[in-house]
Amino acid sequence: MTEKKNILIVDDEPINITVLMGFLKDDYRLVAATDGQQALDRASATPKPDLILLDIMMPGLSGYDVCRQLKGNPETHDIPVIFVSAMGETDDETNGFELGAVDYITKPISPPVVQARIKTQLTLKEAREGLANQNVCLEEMVAKRTQELAATQDITILCMTSLAETRDNETGNHIRRTQHYVRALAEYLKTDPKFKADLDPRTIELLFKSAPLHDIGKVGIPDNILLKPGKLTAEEFTIMKKHPGYGREAMVKAERSLAAEGTSIGDDSFLKFAADIAYYHHEKWDGSGYPEGLKGTAIPLSARLMAVADVYDALTCKRVYKLPFTHEKTLEIMLDGKGLHFDPDILEAFMAISDQFQEISKTFSDD
Repeated sequence: MTEKKNILIVDDEPINITVLMGFLKDDYRLVAATDGQQALDRASATPKPDLILLDIMMPGLSGYDVCRQLKGNPETHDIPVIFVSAMGETDDETNGFELGAVDYITKPISPPVVQARIKTQLTLKEAREGLANQNVCLEEMVAKRTQELAATQDITILCMTSLAETRDNETGNHIRRTQHYVRALAEYLKTDPKFKADLDPRTIELLFKSAPLHDIGKVGIPDNILLKPGKLTAEEFTIMKKHPGYGREAMVKAERSLAAEGTSIGDDSFLKFAADIAYYHHEKWDGSGYPEGLKGTAIPLSARLMAVADVYDALTCKRVYKLPFTHEKTLEIMLDGKGLHFDPDILEAFMAISDQFQEISKTFSDD
């Protein structure tokens, strides 16, 4: 059995309330109010009315006043209001609709007309509520799917970086330090007019997530070269310089696999950022880097940020072939590379927040 809907009848004339209740009582649960304030109180009570029949000409608060307050209150905003009034001029109806009423019935009323219009508005209300509930369900489903995709993405990154750690003589903390360095630089530069358009919150998060994959290509380098405790020969270095290409190739293959499964990869995906960082982070501002010998802003911003982060970490950390430089000595060395190895603007940002780099280094120390 369908539960009866609640209707609030508002009129200062008891006879009008009696007439309306007379032909509506069998189909609806009815509540009456004889003035505007009483109507507002009962509209906010529990259970709330599903529809309000509202007279206009009342002492104190008029029907227009009541409707205006109902629509201004989030708790009662969505309750349909039908004006029932002897004021039948076009301007009267126009005012009613402008205030948010869904219908306007002129007295003297016709019971069949009132019943039909009530039924229509209640049906529309149910449809709106059903659509709203459907939208909520869809939003929840999308949010859940987004969380699942984000979790899968994070697990993928973790697995790939763990693979890189097993091959490289650098530790997992190198990966953590460099990704925090990159984020610190991006956060500092996001208000700079030169970088603002490219460093929105989503991009900064993608940079942070993709930075750990910058040296994933090293898994393709032979152990005798990758783990050599001394300086590489020219031939060995030529082989070592292939690791950016191996890294990008891994990202491209991952993109192709996803595309084959019907998953669209946009230009702002973490795989795109990871591919650029992996392939270009050894490029230098003056064009003397590798693998492409790109110069200046032809080098992707993500790779220019990673270049600063990677070199700082390499200089300040102990390696099998070198002792660590102090933070101060590292700043001197890197400052010499301004406009040569590093983007001058990014290096200036690095110098401005070098204390943050030092704190990150201590937080994720290899010790």
